[in-house]
Amino acid sequence: MKKIVLILLLCCCAVVLASCGQAPTVAEVGKPAPDFTLVDRKGKTWTLSELKGQVVFVNFWATWCPPCREEMPSMQRLHTMLPQDKFKMLAILNSDDPALADSFAAKLGITMPILDDQANTVGPKYGLTGVPETFIVDKQGVLREKFIGPARWDSPGYIQMLTKYINQ
Repeated sequence: MKKIVLILLLCCCAVVLASCGQAPTVAEVGKPAPDFTLVDRKGKTWTLSELKGQVVFVNFWATWCPPCREEMPSMQRLHTMLPQDKFKMLAILNSDDPALADSFAAKLGITMPILDDQANTVGPKYGLTGVPETFIVDKQGVLREKFIGPARWDSPGYIQMLTKYINQ
């Protein structure tokens, strides 16, 4: 009996030691974007890997974040400018109340999908440091760009960058 307990104890120690120092894998520019599946506020399920063949704009935001609220109108304008069959915009609500997001979206006339991630399961996969943060995923599912902080997404420079990825 003592031998069995000792062997189990040694096995447990080996597992703990083997996992020490291994940081979780997070998104890196130039590597495949971490896959995720989330449901939007209208009940549709979105899986990133199912969007291959399209450029995907992934934005993490929250209603309590003033810069997030400020950039949202430019995101909506961009969402309507680019071809829907080649470009998807996913606004991931990060650790926030979905009812507040619904109210905010209705007030601004937001039509892009707002995905619900109250539990913050996707943010850690992307190494999220705060909100807003935006990630651009190319047609092959590779993370190409990472932006920390707000932006005016409908400005010519961003439109040109996204059009380049769409046309590749």
